[in-house]
Amino acid sequence: MGKDDLLKKYQEYAKEKGIELNSNLELVNGLLNGLLKNQEKYGEKYCPCRRVTGKIEEDKDKICPCKWSNEEIDQQGKCLCGLFVKPKSAID
Repeated sequence: MGKDDLLKKYQEYAKEKGIELNSNLELVNGLLNGLLKNQEKYGEKYCPCRRVTGKIEEDKDKICPCKWSNEEIDQQGKCLCGLFVKPKSAID
């Protein structure tokens, strides 16, 4: 899966969940690169903001979108790495 495919996948995910991708394209690009590097290195698209231990069972919750992202978006307006954010209309 290339970066364009991954971007499309996460755009579709965000739309389904009623959230958005960060409007900072430089940040999104860097995060997508990090996700693809993690996939190459570890075999999964682990969130670049989470420490990967190399233990599959321990790390499975860190696969993007990680298990904490929805709660972080609700509480902080964005997930830890900032890839996904609350819609602007939900912030106002």
